[in-house]
Amino acid sequence: MPPSPVPTVPDREGAPTAALRLPDFRRYQLARLLSIVGFHMQSVAVGWQLYSTTGRALDLGLVGLAQFLPFTLCVLPAGQAADRFDRKLLLTASYLLHAVLSAALVLATLYRLPLWSLYAILGGVGAARALGAPAASALTPHLVPAAVLPNAIAWTSTTRQIGVLTGPALGGLLYGAVQAAWPVYRASALASALAAVLALRMHVRPGRMEPRAVSLRTVLAGFEYVWRKRLLLGTFSLDLFAVLLGGATALLPIYAKDILHVGPLGLGLLRSAPAVGAGVTAVLLAHHPLERRAGKKMLGCVFLFGVATVVFGLSRSFALSLLALALLGATDMVSVVVRLTLEQLATPPEMRGRVSAVNMMFIGASNELGDFESGLVAAWIGAVPAVVLGGVGTCLVVVVWSRLFPEMRDVDELRSAHAIRG
Repeated sequence: MPPSPVPTVPDREGAPTAALRLPDFRRYQLARLLSIVGFHMQSVAVGWQLYSTTGRALDLGLVGLAQFLPFTLCVLPAGQAADRFDRKLLLTASYLLHAVLSAALVLATLYRLPLWSLYAILGGVGAARALGAPAASALTPHLVPAAVLPNAIAWTSTTRQIGVLTGPALGGLLYGAVQAAWPVYRASALASALAAVLALRMHVRPGRMEPRAVSLRTVLAGFEYVWRKRLLLGTFSLDLFAVLLGGATALLPIYAKDILHVGPLGLGLLRSAPAVGAGVTAVLLAHHPLERRAGKKMLGCVFLFGVATVVFGLSRSFALSLLALALLGATDMVSVVVRLTLEQLATPPEMRGRVSAVNMMFIGASNELGDFESGLVAAWIGAVPAVVLGGVGTCLVVVVWSRLFPEMRDVDELRSAHAIRG
């Protein structure tokens, strides 16, 4: 079978919808949307089910730890696989595995299996995400022309935020309507299965793959590249420590149940609020890209992320909490778009899977390990102090990183791969 030709955009390359004009890119985004919706529906149900059962903040933190450990162990080999094998098939396998694990959550809930079985299944979810994450991140440049890559990344971020917006709200609504977790897990399994079907139908343009034999050096080549490329090291580690300290997601069931008193539907809305701000921001960035001073704008937005976290932590108003979380999501989206664009432009094609795996390790540490840190600190000093201190810590990280990595401050435009790699 001859290789797929370089995709062409049927209208001008600078159009806000340029990437969406490509059928395979649309299939990819729909598959991602279904997967993300299913995952976040499931996350809401897991959080409410556990906290309603045990009432312990630490159990919410253990949800993050259960997923972080398998994710960390699997993501580097998955990055190596993404640079050697068919990325489309790896992504499809990841979606199918998640569907099976969601079905296992249905059975564990219906048959009232011990609590450790839920954590074991969630560990499998972490491994499934690790399998598909590097392949998914490395696919975009093979679905769109290079000229519209920033536009494609902006729409990829938009798709993610739509999923993060609708998934928790649907999960909370369904849980609140039936007062049970298993229908939410069943819906998640169906969404992941449909995502696998769509992913399998994509036609992906092949690119250069890693020609060297598998060795420890090739597996760790992504780390070596990121370490040498201080711009990537700075942006990846900024996200790691900012979200590790400032993330409040794991503690949202406590806020929904004990502080704001809004129930499972309110929890779903709280989980969705960051995606509202992030989704609006992503659409704005797709139509009005960051033309100049991208690095300074990224640093400023991460600082505001910390400020929004502090406001949420202190709030006792549901409306103000939603507003603070929306601002948190909006500021994070600017950082996401800048970081992902730099990752793709600064990385040669044959290295994208492994560099993406390194980025996924940083993201996994900031999210899942951050959830564990939040649950642990909340069990020690309480949920509100944990969130507020985390937000202050994020602001301090931005100040320190802006001095440690001046390369980030100096990033201006996001269109010149040569300038960024050089």
